[in-house]
Amino acid sequence: MQRIEKSFIEEQNQRHIDDLNKDFSYLGEKLSRSGIDIETVTAAAEKFQIAVPSWGTGTGGTRFARFPGVGEPRNIYEKLEDCAVINDMSACTDSVSPHFPWDCVDDFSELKQKSDEFGLSWIAVNSNTFQDQQGQAHSYKFGSLSHTDAATRQQAIEHNLDVIKWGQALGAKSLTVWVGDGSNHPGQQHFQRSFERYLESMKKIYAELPSDWEMHIEHKMFEPAFYSTVIQDWGSNILAAMELGPKCKSLVDLGHHAPNVNIEMIVSRLIQFKKLGGFHFNDSKYGDDDLDSGSLHPYQQFLIFNELVDAEARQQEGFAPAYMLDQSHNVTDPIESLINSAAEVQRSYVKALLIDRDALYGHQTANDAIMASNELKKAFNLDVSPILAMARYRAGGAIEPIATYRQSGYRQLVAKSRPSTGGNTSGIV
Repeated sequence: MQRIEKSFIEEQNQRHIDDLNKDFSYLGEKLSRSGIDIETVTAAAEKFQIAVPSWGTGTGGTRFARFPGVGEPRNIYEKLEDCAVINDMSACTDSVSPHFPWDCVDDFSELKQKSDEFGLSWIAVNSNTFQDQQGQAHSYKFGSLSHTDAATRQQAIEHNLDVIKWGQALGAKSLTVWVGDGSNHPGQQHFQRSFERYLESMKKIYAELPSDWEMHIEHKMFEPAFYSTVIQDWGSNILAAMELGPKCKSLVDLGHHAPNVNIEMIVSRLIQFKKLGGFHFNDSKYGDDDLDSGSLHPYQQFLIFNELVDAEARQQEGFAPAYMLDQSHNVTDPIESLINSAAEVQRSYVKALLIDRDALYGHQTANDAIMASNELKKAFNLDVSPILAMARYRAGGAIEPIATYRQSGYRQLVAKSRPSTGGNTSGIV
């Protein structure tokens, strides 16, 4: 079992703890002048958790090429090793989201035992009917759950039922369904009939959900279908979720929207109607880029968390979203990107906790646009790095996670036992 020793992390932390204590004390004094207790905020930061996608531990790629990294995981067991290291550093990623059939194993009880040894749990399980797998009887080239052929639809349904079964063995509590179904040419597909077939298929899957599970529908504006997709935006998503029932909710991937869409308002609407299932956090410049979270639009991410923290503060009914990263790493060490991204999502959460909600509500009621905006900016512009570092330290993580990870030599160590297969360990291109 390849791990970074806790004693090594503690040794590295001792090099930074004096400076952290000084920075933390200074920030605490500054926050106290605004009536904010830094210890309360730090405790909330310690509790914050975001899941790591199993596929994110491997190097992604493009339509043109893929450049494998050193010591990439070759199977779900080695992905778990990397996920454990990410959590060792970040102290806020104690769960994993697997993707099937990429992460299938012969013995799921053995896999569960291994994750338990790493102190990792399993969150949403993801099905895959957007690729043809070796030996499958029917192709998904022209769709899966909405395919015109009943046998193909049934094959896709049965795969989702298998995923639920595997998820139960791991202790997961939700199924995420994303399909690439759609069309590339006008007239290729009858919009209503394809949506009817999709709903008919999804109802069969929904009927088999365990009583304590949820189903999360993921929408995507385009790709691989470029003219139309069956679940193309949050409108179709929530319509489908409302049609299926209370255990079905919408999942928001930050890269799956049209350019300049107000995602934070979509989040608010889903919360209001008890249909927010969770998130796939990433960032985007042009489309579904799956870039590192917060690398381009940190203010947008903060505004999303403004809505989430507001719902948390108001104790809104049915509010319990699942948080997960969903990224593709083409030029970075995936472990480093996932450590960074987890911290950036946690940063947005902590900053949103600092908003003076009573003051904000007052400015909104008075229609004072400038002061309302400044109230948000005041929290966003504050550097909360000492809170994040202290939360990591107190939870047994690394004060300086990237530096500690690099100093450990983990990547070079696992490279010796993980020769390149030439394939793609993430499961995608």
